[in-house]
Amino acid sequence: MSGKVKQDDINKALWAACDIFRGTISADTYKDFILTMLFLKYISDVWQDHYDNYRKEYGDEPELIEEMLKNERFVLPRNASYYALYDQRHEPGNGERIDQALHAIEEANGTKLKDAGKSVFQDISFNTDRLGEEKQKNTILRDLLEEFSKAELNLKPSRVGSLDVIGNAYEYLIKNFAASGGQKAGEFYTPPEVSELIAELLDPQPGDTICDPACGSASLLMKCGRKVREHHGSKQYALYGQESIGSTWSLAKMNMFLHGEDNHKIEWGDTLRNPKLLDKSGQLLSFDIVTANPPFSLDSWGHQEAQHDPFNRFSRGIPPKTKADYAFILHMVETLKPKTGRMAVVVPHGVLFRGSSEGKIRQKLIEENLLDTVIGLPEKLFYGTGIPAAILIFNRAKTDESVLFIDASREYKSGKNQNLLGDEHIKNILLAYRHRINSDKYSYRASLEEIRENQYNLNIPRYVDTFEAELDIDLVAVRAERDLLKKKLMELDLEMDGYLKELGYGA
Repeated sequence: MSGKVKQDDINKALWAACDIFRGTISADTYKDFILTMLFLKYISDVWQDHYDNYRKEYGDEPELIEEMLKNERFVLPRNASYYALYDQRHEPGNGERIDQALHAIEEANGTKLKDAGKSVFQDISFNTDRLGEEKQKNTILRDLLEEFSKAELNLKPSRVGSLDVIGNAYEYLIKNFAASGGQKAGEFYTPPEVSELIAELLDPQPGDTICDPACGSASLLMKCGRKVREHHGSKQYALYGQESIGSTWSLAKMNMFLHGEDNHKIEWGDTLRNPKLLDKSGQLLSFDIVTANPPFSLDSWGHQEAQHDPFNRFSRGIPPKTKADYAFILHMVETLKPKTGRMAVVVPHGVLFRGSSEGKIRQKLIEENLLDTVIGLPEKLFYGTGIPAAILIFNRAKTDESVLFIDASREYKSGKNQNLLGDEHIKNILLAYRHRINSDKYSYRASLEEIRENQYNLNIPRYVDTFEAELDIDLVAVRAERDLLKKKLMELDLEMDGYLKELGYGA
């Protein structure tokens, strides 16, 4: 940032802009308007910065500068920029003009903002009755354009100095929308410390292909890519994802762009009913790393079609009609590269011990020696649910016949509404995982034979004894302390009687 701007100032200005919508529509709705306007303002500021630089270099040659700008990473039609919209903010028709600008941007940038014909802004319209009648809507959008004109939201590279400043602001908004989004928050967001833990557990390498079949806003997916850059100084990786909710898919695409992740393929569609990440022959693509935080125990996931699944994902068994947890797990296992693939998936604890069809699937995965580690997480880590979750790690390169159990359920910092994994908690988990440590009341490496003896039940307390014995009570000491307190009480009673007599209340 070169000391020119503070991330907190940008974040606060963006969050303040949300006040325009509060009381009119819910946060789950207005998040799309705020995030899209941030996207538009950023690309407009980048374009303006580059235009100014070319003008300094080549002089006042508009046609030459326009040609130079066509070679930029992103094309911005002049009448579609934030500044053109801002200049007309007092005129009627703000909603229609913004929608037209977004459409023009899509058309000018080919596939960058489209996948299989679906556009990023397809499910986002500023010209909507949800903002009220035309006059009210026009005023709200005028105010929104003016909020983004504040000095703190000057996002020109010459000022902010780093693309990550904008990416961080985007992530900040998504996190805050998730915190206020109730049950729907889990549809698009994995807490950053959980993403950090999963990315470190999977340890992505240069050249890896990384997939999240329930990618939400793509924060977990991008965290894995970031680890390749941080640990290896390489951008040689490819990110793949699929998301079923249209507006969330749009968030993922914009998030990728704002973080400079050009080597990605994010598909829109239902992964379980209609997987889109396929090879040229129509078969499921295989990946080095697969990871996801899918919706917990999703109802109505496509159970009826599973028996005739063309990709044979459910050969180990068909998950129950009202719980999709193992459907996601089986899909992910089938998309791992045959001898090297590894995966991490966030699941509710019921996945560890529920019986019937889930028990049979669990048994087969264990007997195939695919399950590597079970990590129990604290409660209230995830937005939209207070229940504790677990991370299951599968590894097709696994050689030893054991499963590591880690009970990290007490590893957290208490927050206002959410618990948090601190750096020290993540380090503890990684230490136990990487060294396969047996640690009293924390981790245990169980043999497959032990798991068989437990009827393939993976409930963590069966393997990690966290029982804390109560301290022995010294009854003699307790009685002596009680006698001392009784004596003290008698002394106080006598002292109080003396005071009452002095005041004339005594007998």
